[in-house]
Amino acid sequence: MGIGEIAGLIAAIAFVVLAGFLIYPLIRLGKLFDQIAQTIKDTGDHAIPALDEGVTTVQEVNKSLADVNRISSSVSTTTNNIGALTNLYGSFLGKPIIKLASIFYGIKVTAQSFSHPKGKPSNTTTKGE
Repeated sequence: MGIGEIAGLIAAIAFVVLAGFLIYPLIRLGKLFDQIAQTIKDTGDHAIPALDEGVTTVQEVNKSLADVNRISSSVSTTTNNIGALTNLYGSFLGKPIIKLASIFYGIKVTAQSFSHPKGKPSNTTTKGE
């Protein structure tokens, strides 16, 4: 055997020893990749139903918001109708009632002026007394 053959044999033995030492970490790395793959699969299996529930929840919230929009629209219409009705009553009933009240006030002031002539003091007192 020559020096080249001995060097080749030593290199082959070193390669076998190195490969032997690397087998264990590679097996561990393979198991780690298997666990990662299983974790990703489990996460996907659990995420899909959660996303479906989220979509269902959003749809229900949208239905509720549509109901709230209908209710607020009805409230707005009712408020406008009440305002219009109040204006209607105010114009038909309020103005005549105010006119009647002013007429009665005028009659009262006129009656008081006849019952208390300017020369006689009335029953009211002034601040100086």
